[in-house]
Amino acid sequence: MTGTFRGDGIHKVDAKGRVSIPALFRRVLEAGDPRWEPGESPNLVIVYGDARRKQLECFTIEAIDEVDRKIAKLPRGSKKRRALQRLYHGQAHPTSVDETGRLVLPARLREKTGLTGEAYFVGNGDTFEIWNPQTYEAEMNAGLEADEEFDPDVDPSVYLDGEEGA
Repeated sequence: MTGTFRGDGIHKVDAKGRVSIPALFRRVLEAGDPRWEPGESPNLVIVYGDARRKQLECFTIEAIDEVDRKIAKLPRGSKKRRALQRLYHGQAHPTSVDETGRLVLPARLREKTGLTGEAYFVGNGDTFEIWNPQTYEAEMNAGLEADEEFDPDVDPSVYLDGEEGA
């Protein structure tokens, strides 16, 4: 992996679906596109998935190539392989960053995720996600409450070394 997506931010989405990508994220996209050259626009893949996904997950070209290699190792015709192919190949939108550092999100992706006036970008290591800010807040709170192995009242850094107290 050539870079890590870190940080977050809220950016305006205009009526045509254009939204600026955080500058640091653009550098990671450039580094993660083997065909990118200075002055060119980096490519990426936006995975939108089915109704269970409430966010857009954005992959560098290198990161999506790694996913493709993992899918190719699964038995051809297996249910897992077909499900992964549908998600990462069929429910995905290849695109590029425009010359001003923006993504143009098609109307169907904006409608699916409820993106209207603002988009919340959050780094996720080798990917970044784009959320409706209110949906992100609701999902993050609900997700923490539903996990029996995670104590939301404890500093999450304790989990870096495995089980708490280990």
